[in-house]
Amino acid sequence: MTISREDIEKVAVLARIQVDDDQVSALEKDLGNILDLVDQLAAADTDAVEPMAHPLDAVQRLRADEVTETNQREAFQAIAPSTEDGLYLVPRVIE
Repeated sequence: MTISREDIEKVAVLARIQVDDDQVSALEKDLGNILDLVDQLAAADTDAVEPMAHPLDAVQRLRADEVTETNQREAFQAIAPSTEDGLYLVPRVIE
């Protein structure tokens, strides 16, 4: 597939970017190469390929859900500025 000079200039206007004449010829070549690559990918036979969510068949190792620390609630609330009924009291932020 090829892309014309007019197409590049039209896209540049739509994207509101300034493209010089020497840049247009370079872009024409580069975008042509990209579109050729896309055509090659589109031509690949993918009928027998099963869609996948991840390219690797890796399984995430999970650790056991076990308590590893002791409950230190009373110790933390003892050093808190203000608590009531096991809750931390904070200053009102929104009136």
